[in-house]
Amino acid sequence: MHFIWDGLSFWCELKVIKGNAVNITAHQVAWNMAYWARGGSNFILVKSLKERDIILFDGDQGADLIKGGVSAAQGSRFSDPASLFCALRPRLERRISATLRPCDSAA
Repeated sequence: MHFIWDGLSFWCELKVIKGNAVNITAHQVAWNMAYWARGGSNFILVKSLKERDIILFDGDQGADLIKGGVSAAQGSRFSDPASLFCALRPRLERRISATLRPCDSAA
């Protein structure tokens, strides 16, 4: 799903789990990893029904999610959407500023 939030553009792969395993396809992982590698802002957002929390993974974490589920990947856990969005904004700003190249002042 594509979002534009306060001028910040990003993609989220949305998943719901009952246990540890995440049902994510190799194609979804490949797209997310390629987009992330090229400087894109994208995430895999997992809602855990068992623990009732929301887990946010960077777009390059898909292979770990396939191999070992949420316990094998580096994710950030949130108890509610408000805390997720409070943490997401600075994360997006860091990601975007880290991928910007300096402008060529000679042009």
